[in-house]
Amino acid sequence: MSLVRPLFVIGLGATLLSAPLAAQKTSPLNGTWKLNLAKSKYDPADLAPKSGTSKYTVTATAVTVVTDGVDSQGRATHSEYTAKCDGTPAAWNGTIDGKPNPDQDGVTVKCLSATTLHVVNLLKGKPTTTLHVVVSADGKTRTVSTTGANARGVKVNNTAVYDKQ
Repeated sequence: MSLVRPLFVIGLGATLLSAPLAAQKTSPLNGTWKLNLAKSKYDPADLAPKSGTSKYTVTATAVTVVTDGVDSQGRATHSEYTAKCDGTPAAWNGTIDGKPNPDQDGVTVKCLSATTLHVVNLLKGKPTTTLHVVVSADGKTRTVSTTGANARGVKVNNTAVYDKQ
């Protein structure tokens, strides 16, 4: 019994010390991602962007996303938000050619796992599109499946593929 107790205490101590380290492990979503148009599919096709880059910063409780790109009409786009992983609404700020983007003003995020997010885009508190974000097992690809209707009421069913930079 005297040998078992010290081994148990050592094992418990090692487990407790390693827990914070595991919680601090970097998310595979973290980093910069570039849109791969050749692997992506947009429906309707005429709404496909010309380019896009996203930067993710994920912690245990929140996600920050900054995007820059060029939309289907050749206009520069920018957006950013920080949302808690619990699905509560957060502000979303975006611009098109430097002017406020009227198509979205909020977002909710649920962090389902280290590699999967569930995102709902909002306009005036109402859902518009739903995004399912998944990082591949090797961490090199991020796929974003988007369904719903955009702010103009056009139904969308997109699969955007991003490569880690």
